[in-house]
Amino acid sequence: MLVIPVPTWLLDILLVFNLSFSLLLLIVGLYMPNSLALLAFPSLLLITTLFRLALNVASSRLILSEAYAGEVINAFGSFLIRGEVIVGIIIFTIVTIVNFIVIAKGSSRVSEVAARFTLDALPGKQMMIDSDLRANLINAETARQRREDLQRESMLYGSMDGAMKFVQGDAIAGFFVIFTNIIGGMYLGLRGGMSFSAAVQTYTVLTVGDGLVSQIPALLISVCAGLVV
Repeated sequence: MLVIPVPTWLLDILLVFNLSFSLLLLIVGLYMPNSLALLAFPSLLLITTLFRLALNVASSRLILSEAYAGEVINAFGSFLIRGEVIVGIIIFTIVTIVNFIVIAKGSSRVSEVAARFTLDALPGKQMMIDSDLRANLINAETARQRREDLQRESMLYGSMDGAMKFVQGDAIAGFFVIFTNIIGGMYLGLRGGMSFSAAVQTYTVLTVGDGLVSQIPALLISVCAGLVV
């Protein structure tokens, strides 16, 4: 998707899949008993972020080359704008800022603090396990299981700290993609013979729809990351 052009029908399917998978992850994060139940989450976070960036590139290519990027993006853009371009842009900007500054940045800070405290407390927890084992409060099998849980917990929080930095970078890249699509799209539209109002309407709807269909999964993933840590 980063290099090969994607047809609009396939892009629609991939966008719906991305949104559905993000919602599924959020539901799993809400109902999982503890953080260790989703050890693969940092890897999933990295994969979904790369997948979302690839979709951004594919949709931007279609917006700039064909002034059309499928029904999903068009539906999201038309629903948010509803004939008022400025209102749609303002609402989309608010959603993006909330996702980046409040949720993504907050989740990143939470994961950073959690990783720090988990690693700082690791020697004390290991000593407590050894003490309980020497006092015959637990058997060797229980001690081994607790040590494995400690190791998995430290690996999880350490990986989450790095993965959340990647999510923040994805949000920043999204701003540049939106700016490029609006400015570049309007320029190409005017050069192709569109009127100024038609170019503004067409490329704003497409860009806002593209941004919204990317920001909603990013928002869900960021909330899920906050729940996991």
